[in-house]
Amino acid sequence: MRFRSIVSRILWLHIIVVGSATILMPLALYELLVTETDTLQRQSMREQADRIGGLLAAGPNGSLTLNLPEELRDIFSEAYGRYAYAILDAGGQVLFASRKARAPIFPQDTRTDEPAYLSVREGGAALYGASIPKDIGGRRVWIEVAENLAHRDVLIDDVVANFFQRVAWITLPILLIVLGIDVEIVRRAFRPVLQASRQASAIGPRRTDIRLPVSGIPDEIRSLVVAVNEALDRLEYGMRVQKEFAADAAHELRTPLAILRTRIDTLADRQVSERLREDVESMSRIVTQLLEMAELETLHVDPADRADLHAVCAEVVEMIAPWAIAQDKTISLTGAEHPVWIQGHAEMIARAIRNLVENAVKHTPAGAAVEVAIEDDGTVRVRDDGPGIGENERELLFERFWRRDRKRPGSAGLGLSIVRRIVDAHEARITVANRRTGGAEFAVHFVPAQA
Repeated sequence: MRFRSIVSRILWLHIIVVGSATILMPLALYELLVTETDTLQRQSMREQADRIGGLLAAGPNGSLTLNLPEELRDIFSEAYGRYAYAILDAGGQVLFASRKARAPIFPQDTRTDEPAYLSVREGGAALYGASIPKDIGGRRVWIEVAENLAHRDVLIDDVVANFFQRVAWITLPILLIVLGIDVEIVRRAFRPVLQASRQASAIGPRRTDIRLPVSGIPDEIRSLVVAVNEALDRLEYGMRVQKEFAADAAHELRTPLAILRTRIDTLADRQVSERLREDVESMSRIVTQLLEMAELETLHVDPADRADLHAVCAEVVEMIAPWAIAQDKTISLTGAEHPVWIQGHAEMIARAIRNLVENAVKHTPAGAAVEVAIEDDGTVRVRDDGPGIGENERELLFERFWRRDRKRPGSAGLGLSIVRRIVDAHEARITVANRRTGGAEFAVHFVPAQA
């Protein structure tokens, strides 16, 4: 049976628990009552046998005598009919008995060395008792005592007095068990809500396609889940429009920039054309970065992707080296000279390292060097000989459009923001520090790929 309401689920499951407890509790109490009654009966018979055994005495010639006090003769009299006793020797001969017939009470008694608890029916009466071995004057006898179960009034009083004392301890465990079951019931009832919460935690700027499941959600929360999904639809649409606008705008700007570059090349004044060409290249770089930013908004790295960090860094250094040399700067690749496999998308990792290296080249003075160092644990370090980075600027570096010197041409402050987004998408870590010899060091710690 399926319930769509939390309240109905809890009520129905609680009814099942209470019903089960209602059936199991009497069964448990009955079992405890039977056990307690049997224990009291055995204890009573053992006490009766020990009491009679204490009254046996051995004579000089080895004969036994039994002197019962008046109150015991009354209790074991046939007229009273509640108790009976018989004392037997090793041959099964009855030495003493409360009955005139002087016969064993339990014909099936095997007279073992251990106490035996027996029962027998005589006519319409049921007798329950014990056969207790006892040594008197070096002679072993068996004392049989029995009680007619028709006389249960005193026994019942004893049972009631002892039973409820021993059974009181069970109340607290039962309550704790019921409480634990109630907790599990509530957890089961809210399990779909918890599952929806876990799915909601995965929703982010790069995973706007996730929606909360509606199936299995209780009626009281279903409307809220539907409203959240509709809000996520609107949010995804708005973000998609924004991304498409940025990508389309950047893409459309490429054509006029290409035309402008061609027209600049036709200018007669080479000095003016060179300056204009530098401005166009700067604008082209900004447009390219805008396209990269739009693409990164939807980046999702497959955990199975692997990349060779050494090969990626070598390709980036080879590509940037001519540009760095043209500015009278050098660039080197050091560290591991063998493949270093890491988790991630090779092309996106190359973009991040390229932006770091380009940033290092820009801030390194002429005649200085930029170093790209690869470590076996999947770390790449980009070192420069620039002015370094202040403590208060290290977090601002990765913000969009942030620049230390806004008057400096050729930069829009997007490069390091792109680096941070790529690093986050790869679940990697980036740190910034100043070198003792001067300059800055950017270190990206990627996740090593499993062998």
